[in-house]
Amino acid sequence: MRGFRLSVFPLGWTLLASLLLCGCSSAPIDNTAGWSNDKLYNEAKDEIKSGAWDKAIGMFDKLEGRAAGTTLAQQAQLEKAFAQFKTGDKIQALSTLERFLKLHPASPAIDYALYLKGLINFNENLGLFSFITRQDLSERDQKAAKDSYEAFRELSSRFPDSKYASDARQRMTYIVNSLASYEVHVARYYLNRGAYVAAINRAQLAIADFQGVPVIEEALQILISCYDALGLVELRDDTRRVLEKSYPKTVPSQGLGEPKAWWKLW
Repeated sequence: MRGFRLSVFPLGWTLLASLLLCGCSSAPIDNTAGWSNDKLYNEAKDEIKSGAWDKAIGMFDKLEGRAAGTTLAQQAQLEKAFAQFKTGDKIQALSTLERFLKLHPASPAIDYALYLKGLINFNENLGLFSFITRQDLSERDQKAAKDSYEAFRELSSRFPDSKYASDARQRMTYIVNSLASYEVHVARYYLNRGAYVAAINRAQLAIADFQGVPVIEEALQILISCYDALGLVELRDDTRRVLEKSYPKTVPSQGLGEPKAWWKLW
């Protein structure tokens, strides 16, 4: 009995050792282990130039950890966010930027971080306003557009002399016009379906929130059409007087018809 037990344990340890060796042999090899931080950064930039965004992200992630506490780590974090954006992973890119803004509030690259944050949401915003898809736009979310505007507004306010500020201001103008056009488009959508109260609400929202933009003229025309359809003669006439005073060259509308190409804003 004692001899039998002695013969089992060596076999068990042999099997365990074999399993451990197999596990070790399958572990990935880090080819960058002996690289300097500068070499790692330059190699990641080369991957970006060749369009290998995923490889670049991995390298920037390693660099961020190895060079922690340095400006190179901050640069790696921003480069990683841009690479994540280019791969289409906008959620992760925004998360990386939020972490950067929280950890490095005094960084000289804050203006770029805000610009990139606005740009990511701006590109997402473009999909919100693709009216040609003929979706029920009343159900669409405008959060990306508003987040984009806020990032550009903060950039322009805090860093008016930044090289990104001029472009940010132009994009802000575009977003404001887009958001107003969105509201008017939804108002028109309801008007064409006979949902006059809903159309009035959206047109009034556009007028209240986006004063001075070109599309407000159409919002007033929508209100006139809705009030007329509901028999609200006094409100209709009051709104017509506002329209004629604000837009003296307006031609009285006989029907709003198809929407204008609102995206041609500049």
